[in-house]
Amino acid sequence: MSGIGRFISNWRQYRAFKRLPGEKRKIVVFSESAQDWCHHASVIDELTGRLGRSICYVASDSTDPGLHQDNPAIHPFCIGNGFFRIVFFQTLQADVMVTQLLDLDNKDLKRSVHPVHYVYMFHSLISTHMADHENSFDHYDTILCAGPHHAEEIRRREVLRELPAKRLVPHGYFRLEQLLAERRDAPPLGDPVNIHVLLAPSWGEQTILNLFGLELTGILLAAGYTLTLRPHFQTRWMTPEVIDAIIDRYGKHPKFRLIEQMGESDSLYDSHVMITDWSGAGMDYGLGLEKPVLYIDVPPKSRNDTWQELGLEPLEMSVRAKIGAVVAPQDLASIPDEINRLLRNPDQIHRQIAAVREASVFNLGSSAAAAAEAIIAIADELVDEKPGA
Repeated sequence: MSGIGRFISNWRQYRAFKRLPGEKRKIVVFSESAQDWCHHASVIDELTGRLGRSICYVASDSTDPGLHQDNPAIHPFCIGNGFFRIVFFQTLQADVMVTQLLDLDNKDLKRSVHPVHYVYMFHSLISTHMADHENSFDHYDTILCAGPHHAEEIRRREVLRELPAKRLVPHGYFRLEQLLAERRDAPPLGDPVNIHVLLAPSWGEQTILNLFGLELTGILLAAGYTLTLRPHFQTRWMTPEVIDAIIDRYGKHPKFRLIEQMGESDSLYDSHVMITDWSGAGMDYGLGLEKPVLYIDVPPKSRNDTWQELGLEPLEMSVRAKIGAVVAPQDLASIPDEINRLLRNPDQIHRQIAAVREASVFNLGSSAAAAAEAIIAIADELVDEKPGA
């Protein structure tokens, strides 16, 4: 579709949403990208299924699966990521908006001039106060917390900055439940040549691929491992040359694979160990598949220079040695020995990971129901509070 065609389509969808009667705009789910669907889907199934509510699903991306569900209780609208999205946010009339959008009211997407209750849903287990901006979560009314650490961090910031108290809901993390349900055993280990390593770093100038991707790839392949490189999608956008350099050097190596499809799962299930840095994918892999994660200790990925003021160690920092091991960048040559050590005692790793998971995540196995019931409770409270209710 041409640029003009998309503009007209987005305008029509925006107008269609505005024309909906108020009773059909009580609960709005906003999706910033197609990748949000895997986190929204289970909660929407609860809302529109067991709880019998209808929702509006408003998306920026026309390929978002949420726009293409055969579910009469989902009213889908694609408004694009430009002008109409900005106006949509500023003029939204709804009771509740549920979203994974970070930094509400801090950038171009503002809280509505009308009263709307904003509910934030996490799409990662990482902490709130290091990887994201200091005020990324300040302008939501309710936070669906994946684990106790989220609740503690948000409350600590509220006290420190004298912010209004938000409603904090013990939610959980469906992606973890999905991995636990769908996991399968990797191929049996034998000689080191049978070990399958998944290299899945975060993105940015101070991360694995940008700092020493070529060197590390060479070390792993020289050790005889099968290596799957799964770069963060932002790396392809921001610094594609670091991926291309590895492909140019090792793309034809018989034990090298490149995966750039974010929905692909075989590399997660078939590998024996993951190597990462500060990516939240490491916690998904370790806690969801009960496999060890080897962290390379590059500088912490932080967009908040004041994160230490909270006096709380971020979860992505505290769990590293508990679900795997940490290796310094100057010790890359020791990584094959460390991998072999981690894979030597799988029962111990499983016990450690299970203990971390139990302490770090709410409502394992029932997170979707917890979130949906909280959203309905908020929506019903708002109806009761309206004049004449």
